[in-house]
Amino acid sequence: MPGTGICRIFAPVLAVLLAGCDPFSDARPMMDEYVERVARVLEADPEFSDIPSASQLPRRRDRVLTMPELDMGMLDFLSLYGCELQYVVGEKNSVMGRVMQPLNRLRYEIRFIEAARDCLPDIEDEEFAEELAGGIDSKLESLPIAIWNATWGVEEIEKLFTLAKGYYPVAPEGNQVSDLALDIDSLNAAVARLYSEDLKVSLDFAGDVHQRWQAEYRAGQLINSALLLTARLQDGTKLLRQRIDGRPLCLDGKPNNQSDIVQNMFFSVYIEKIQPYMSAVTQGRVALIEPFERLAAVQQEVMPESFTGWYERHLSQDAETSLWRELDVAMMAHTRAWQELLGQCGLRPGA
Repeated sequence: MPGTGICRIFAPVLAVLLAGCDPFSDARPMMDEYVERVARVLEADPEFSDIPSASQLPRRRDRVLTMPELDMGMLDFLSLYGCELQYVVGEKNSVMGRVMQPLNRLRYEIRFIEAARDCLPDIEDEEFAEELAGGIDSKLESLPIAIWNATWGVEEIEKLFTLAKGYYPVAPEGNQVSDLALDIDSLNAAVARLYSEDLKVSLDFAGDVHQRWQAEYRAGQLINSALLLTARLQDGTKLLRQRIDGRPLCLDGKPNNQSDIVQNMFFSVYIEKIQPYMSAVTQGRVALIEPFERLAAVQQEVMPESFTGWYERHLSQDAETSLWRELDVAMMAHTRAWQELLGQCGLRPGA
């Protein structure tokens, strides 16, 4: 039939258009639709609050710490002939050594300490031996600076925390942060060993970690979604509280037609759509944001002042300004409001 060919052409186009109209396929329209439906079943007007903006990760020049340099004269350097330290220092003084990336600089600092320790027993000049011992102490003291620069000072982390890639996906395929979670756990373990002066830890994996950071943006998406969820859950809670404090949904605790509509919306939208997304964001937070909080917290002694405010807002789980703390409060308040409203009709969830 002639119409069959036309249908075959337009059916895929129609499917795409219909999919594009699904408000539950993306985070922002889903949360807006949720507030609208809460308002509709409660016979109220929806009010949308502004979604607060997150702050970008501080600029790299404000994150990178200055590494103190060890002053060793040329004669002292030549006197190290025969020790591995001679070659370590020589690499640092080369053209490439002067522009080391943070991770390579951390590797150099570790190699220097280890080579200097190996070389120290062979130094016959007592004065220079004392100078080298002091150099080792100095390098150990400044090692946390090198660790900070190789973690929070690298350029690649800016892509992972970018805010330009929207929200955490709704119903993503597979675990969106599994590899990143393994990476940050490995990095935290390595940093802990370095802080305990266990310099035998391998950093061979760290370069690949940085490369994956440059190809991902899930941390920034999680931050955006936390702010979205907080704002829209607060909007929904406001609507629920208005009805709770106003005209009862049910008289004498007996269900009616409207309470049936409200309860149906509660299960079909809040339970089936909104809660799974809240759970996905929570899982991403636990797997990714919380380990990054630990990566920063363990380094607070060297954390730049310009970084502290960003850390407390975007990574900390319990700081006064923490957006994650605000999300926790919003989720609990929203749950309580639903329980109280449906409880007016003997329909309290979980009862």
